[in-house]
Amino acid sequence: MAVSEGPLVVGVDSSTQSTKALLVDSASGRVVASGQAPHTVGGTGGRESDPEQWWTALCEALRQCGPAAREAGAVSVAGQQHGLVTLDAAGRPVRPALLWNDVRSAPQSERLIERLGGPKAWAERVGSVPTAAFTVTKWAWLRDNEPEAARTTAALRLPHDYLTERLTGQGTTDRGDVSGTGWWASSTESYDEEILDLVGLSPDRLPRVLAHGETAGTVRPRSELPLIPGTLVATGTGDNMAAALGLGLRPGLPVLSLGTSGTAYAVSTGRPTDPTGTVAGFADARDAWLPLACTLNCTLAVDRIAALLGRDREAVEPGGSAVLLPFLDGERTPNLPYATGLLHGLRHDTTAGHVLQAAYDGAVFALLSALDKVLDAYADPATPLLLIGGGAQGAAWRDTILRLSGRPVQVPRARELVALGAAAQAAALLTGEDPAAVARRWRTADGASYEAVPRDDAAIDRLAATLADAGPLLRTGRSGAVED
Repeated sequence: MAVSEGPLVVGVDSSTQSTKALLVDSASGRVVASGQAPHTVGGTGGRESDPEQWWTALCEALRQCGPAAREAGAVSVAGQQHGLVTLDAAGRPVRPALLWNDVRSAPQSERLIERLGGPKAWAERVGSVPTAAFTVTKWAWLRDNEPEAARTTAALRLPHDYLTERLTGQGTTDRGDVSGTGWWASSTESYDEEILDLVGLSPDRLPRVLAHGETAGTVRPRSELPLIPGTLVATGTGDNMAAALGLGLRPGLPVLSLGTSGTAYAVSTGRPTDPTGTVAGFADARDAWLPLACTLNCTLAVDRIAALLGRDREAVEPGGSAVLLPFLDGERTPNLPYATGLLHGLRHDTTAGHVLQAAYDGAVFALLSALDKVLDAYADPATPLLLIGGGAQGAAWRDTILRLSGRPVQVPRARELVALGAAAQAAALLTGEDPAAVARRWRTADGASYEAVPRDDAAIDRLAATLADAGPLLRTGRSGAVED
């Protein structure tokens, strides 16, 4: 191993499908070692994971970093947002965690919105209108459908909270990740007791919210964990907040993140309060805000279409009249939790490559519609789109975004921005710097730039018309009834 220029730190990205750990030189941002271990998503009728496998994957990813992991001076965990982790009095999971893309709580979401006075009241108070992705709706679903599990639950955590607590033994969270629960109010930056009463939840079952720059604790002695006991542990945060840190994002710069879900966001100095619910008014991991719009169906949905067609994900063909709305897991933007995928406009000359390109177009159309809501109030419409996430490395994703947005695109060279953001947060504990300034010093946003091309308005018009005309089909619930 090359000699490091500064103290080593660990940044962790615990996502839907795997946990990654980066061992990073805090002076230069150089990745000294890395590890990755998978976890599975299961469940009948929903999306669930056993939190124990996240811990096992974290330990394995750290072991893959080698002996140098024991030299780390600090560690930070970033995790998938919104997931509901229920723990019993001994700190063991009561049941598998309900993940962000489990949309079974759509009826509970509708009831909660009504009971607090409607979408505008939620937006002004909480900053967001809760969809089926939000933790508060998942807890309401659990109380309705698994009351014994709810009664056994002594503590509720988010995925990053769970892993941080396994490291330190302390129940903590941060303002960024907790802002996606629905029971933390951005207007007061505290837990909202009225909302907690609505869902029968006592605040003593929730983690303590740490301020930006606080320490969550230190690593406890654990035989399976290749970190030295006493290593500092940062607050950690949600994955989108960590990616913003990893870019060193300044206010007004728009980001498109292409992962299992697609997200569009920007850092803002003003508190978001979108009454339509399209833009979630998240806090960032520092002292600003992260207005974010999300689509459920992104890279995983397009890869599924490619698999059904028996084609490589890059094997697209231009042209064709087919329109595909790849809402395979319902959808969040537009808010269609019961939707399924829809293919329209097939002809004799339609090829598999045309259909695959139509899947990209459908996913990007939804993502750009989400971006428009963020750009309207919180980002500069003239700046390039920063394209990150696994899909950002794919030519088909990049070319489709260029064609449908009509905007220039910049693709950072740094690949693991969530883990790098967590590493920057850990480094800030040691150096006393702002974590975003650490990432800017590391030059994580540097990369390839692509000039704008003329926007394909014809494709956008076809997609918009199909979405409008298919409204009743896309609103059909699991029972077959059309949702109001």
